[in-house]
Amino acid sequence: MKLWGGRFLKNSADELTRFSRSISFDTRLGPYETRVLGAWADELFAAGYLNDSEKKSIKSVLKTVEDEIIHGTFVPEDEDEDIHTAIERRVINEIGQTGGKLRLGRSRNDLVATDTRLLVMTELECIHELLLSLEKTILSKAKEVKDIIIPGHTHLQPAQPVLLSHVLLSFAWMLERDRKRITFARNRADSMPLGSGALAGTSIEIDRERLAHKLGFSELSENSVDAVSDRDFVSDALYALAMIMIHLSRIAEQFVLWYTEEFSTAKLDEEWCTGSSIMPQKKNPDIPELVRGKSGRVIGDLVSILVLMKGLPFAYNRDMQEDKERLFDAIDTASSSVSVMKKVIEATNFDKESATRVLRRGYICATDLADYLAKKGVDFSTAHELVGEIVKYCESERKQFESLTIPELKKFSELFEDDALLALDPHACVEARKARGGTAPDEVERQIGQLEKNLVDIEGPVC
Repeated sequence: MKLWGGRFLKNSADELTRFSRSISFDTRLGPYETRVLGAWADELFAAGYLNDSEKKSIKSVLKTVEDEIIHGTFVPEDEDEDIHTAIERRVINEIGQTGGKLRLGRSRNDLVATDTRLLVMTELECIHELLLSLEKTILSKAKEVKDIIIPGHTHLQPAQPVLLSHVLLSFAWMLERDRKRITFARNRADSMPLGSGALAGTSIEIDRERLAHKLGFSELSENSVDAVSDRDFVSDALYALAMIMIHLSRIAEQFVLWYTEEFSTAKLDEEWCTGSSIMPQKKNPDIPELVRGKSGRVIGDLVSILVLMKGLPFAYNRDMQEDKERLFDAIDTASSSVSVMKKVIEATNFDKESATRVLRRGYICATDLADYLAKKGVDFSTAHELVGEIVKYCESERKQFESLTIPELKKFSELFEDDALLALDPHACVEARKARGGTAPDEVERQIGQLEKNLVDIEGPVC
């Protein structure tokens, strides 16, 4: 069955049919389609185009089809080019030509736009829940390790001492931004195009406000041409998903580094490791590496949509069929990645003793030593130079900062007093970072409190 063809003298070429079919992937829109068509049947009934018996028959078949799609038992026929054709064919097969009345006043163009918006709204709400769960896991882990100090790095070089919890909370703040982007993208999809027809609107006397309320939309599209050709909401969703994957990739990379012997900060439970086919000693963190790799897929999905839409004239064009696979892939990849990273972080144990040993490397209290001199009245550029000379001295003498004595420090400046040794203590360095947003314990506690306040679940189960 086709939804068109009356003016054609020839049948479609087989290769055209094969190339243009989308039923292999757009069946995912099926549960939304049956909802939309059921609501449309109600409007046709209210407008007098269906009687009560016809409406009930149509909605009964739609419910059966919806159940079959959800349970994976719906079987399209060879001639079904897409899910829209398959469902209409099924309705007509079940109840005869009465089912053909269901197409009155609408088009596949406004139907697919409505289905896709509903799918995006639902899927992004599910991803928001997954992000909440991941953020809570990170927050819980940060609370567990509040007494561990690690070297902070810039350029992958030891830089300054920080609380491990402070670093973990930086990931939570990333996810806070991701949740806001997901909410924004979800709300951008919340505009109902149904009733726009192919591009010019519908002549059927329907109540679009009532229809939108029934389907769960809070707004109506204002222009029928724009409504059927707008895929901005898909781009917004893909951008939000791409940013999630970029953040997950960075988090995954940090954990991979922490698992190495060189960083010696954390260990991943064997249940979440893999081995090597040639090196018996290996325990590899393949899952975070895969998450890091999968970020490229979602970034590619976003670029594909942007390129797809950039040159299209108004209104609907068949090119837009290509948005579905990219959208579905990005949703599935981001969802599974968020979920699996939660489990990886839960399975990660941090080693305080190893972290303490690593703190001795890299002269990471050098900035605090320069600050000490600056607070004594030395301009910072001179203090910076002096501490650089102290670092060179330590390197030549094969000494770490912690073994320096006051007499040694006084060789570089008479301003060094007994309290200068505190500037070489990582714990004191961390305590000193009390400015808002810093790594001092009180500030980390404040951040934890703020994040806990922010972590409010959206109402009701969605996924």
